[in-house]
Amino acid sequence: MRFTISCIGRMKAGADKDLFDRYVDRARKIGRGLGVTAVTLAEFPESRAQKPDERKSEEASVLLNSVPSGAKLVVLDEHGKSLSSPDFSRKLEGWKDEGVQDVVFAIGGADGHGGELIARADLKIAFGAMTWPHQLVRILLSEQIYRALTIQAGHPYHRE
Repeated sequence: MRFTISCIGRMKAGADKDLFDRYVDRARKIGRGLGVTAVTLAEFPESRAQKPDERKSEEASVLLNSVPSGAKLVVLDEHGKSLSSPDFSRKLEGWKDEGVQDVVFAIGGADGHGGELIARADLKIAFGAMTWPHQLVRILLSEQIYRALTIQAGHPYHRE
């Protein structure tokens, strides 16, 4: 199974990127023993369209075009479902057990996701009711992927 974190916008060098990279590296290492062969980042430029709906639509098209055939699409959206870390881990493990090869996590631009991306989503998740900056969402997601894999591995990182 491969995980791809697909984002609108680029993360600049600095402490945020270092922390994101640290969790992705940890996820890659623990994931190997669980059948996770890749944890990667795909970054796409923000739309330059003038209207928010046009920007969301253009960005949704770019993200959708990056989703491999047969992949599960997880959209990070403020209206998504809040999952516990164990529930998130079970969802990913269930997809792996079903033979899913790719899971793509989509983080949209400042205006959110276009309707066509939301409609295609296999799962919509939110990190609580608050709105988070896109750079922090990347860090939170990378940490939760790492945490999900530690739960599957029986590693003591996650404590209940």
